This record gives sequence, C-alpha cells and structure tokens, in this order.
Amino acid sequence: GLLLEAGATTLRTVATDGHRLAVCSSTGNHICDNNQQVIVPRKGVAELARMLDSSDAPIQVDIGQNHIRLVTDALCFTSKLVDGRLPDYQRVLPQRTTSKLMAERTVLIQALVRVSILSNEKYRGIRFQAEENMLKIRANNPDQEESYEEIDVMYEGEPMEIGFNANYLLDALNAVQTEQVQIGLTDPNSCCLIEGIGDEKSQYVVMPMRL
Repeated sequence: GLLLEAGATTLRTVATDGHRLAVCSSTGNHICDNNQQVIVPRKGVAELARMLDSSDAPIQVDIGQNHIRLVTDALCFTSKLVDGRLPDYQRVLPQRTTSKLMAERTVLIQALVRVSILSNEKYRGIRFQAEENMLKIRANNPDQEESYEEIDVMYEGEPMEIGFNANYLLDALNAVQTEQVQIGLTDPNSCCLIEGIGDEKSQYVVMPMRL
C-alpha cells in the first residue's frame, strides 16, 4: 500500500517494495489538525490515480479508524485502510551523499533503455562507472552478450563503479518532472538518491545490486 502522512502544513506520500522507495510531499497553509499516518491499499491508490483529474480543485480527505474517504465536487471515494505500519522511511533516505551525478534526464533514460536490452532478463542488472564528466553504462547476460554506452554528465566526487536494476532506475527517472536529474551516491554498497534538479517535492531511493 501507500503511506499517507498528514501534518499541520505537509501532506506526504511514501511507497516502497523493499528494494526502492519513493517520497512525495506537498505543503499548504493548514492541512490537518493532528498528525496522522495511514496506509491506503495499492488497488485503491490505482483507482484514485485513474479517476482524479489534474485540476487544482480542492479535495476533502476524511481519515477514520479503518477507512479513508476522498470527496470532490464530482467524486466520493471510500477505501479500507491497511492494518499495519510502514518501517521508518526517514531512516532509508540518504541524509548525506558524498558524490553527485547530474545529467540530462532524457539522455540518461535513452542510454539505460539501450544498454538494458542485453542485461540479464531476470535481474536486469546494469553497471554504472562514474568519473569526471563521463558516465559509462554496461550490461551483459549469461550468453556472453554485452552492451556499452558513454554519456556526458557532470560528476562531483571520486570515480565510482556501482550496479543497479535498470528497471528500478527507469521507473524513478520516468517519474521525475524536470529536464535535469541529480543522482546522489555514497559508495558501491549504499543506495542512491534520485531527484529532479529544482524539484524539492519528490525523492526516489534505489538500492544497489551486486553484479
């Protein structure tokens, strides 16, 4: 399910599958009297995403003991809540990354799509090799096939080689709304933090994988 966290001035949504995590925040003058955390079922979230339009019309959210209700002028949607608690997502978000990679989002997506064609079909592993002004992306599979791309980036930090699931990176990059993207790295065994440059509302965390 999706964690919905409502505070006095902030509304935050969080989702994770254990390998990656997404956080999105929205601020307002007065959102909720009491801090609340509830988990909305995945199916309910998918239905809401399908039914809600992109207008700025206000929406009323009523949170009960076991249910959540969302009301607009044209819609009244009620869903059961998931009984449970999400692990502390704040501990998963990297508080400080030692290296930063900045790239054109579209260029990076296209390179990942091309390279991942020859990645292992089950694990979808690709290898990042970041160095000054250059990102090298490699993938191979059990049939000894290999793909390789180089793209121009801005990179601040020591040269680093790290593996990722290509699909997880692509999902995060496709969700970013800005043209420039920043990937914060710490070391080959630590998760990365993906953010749109100029967008402080959304953050995406992807765990590395051993290749």
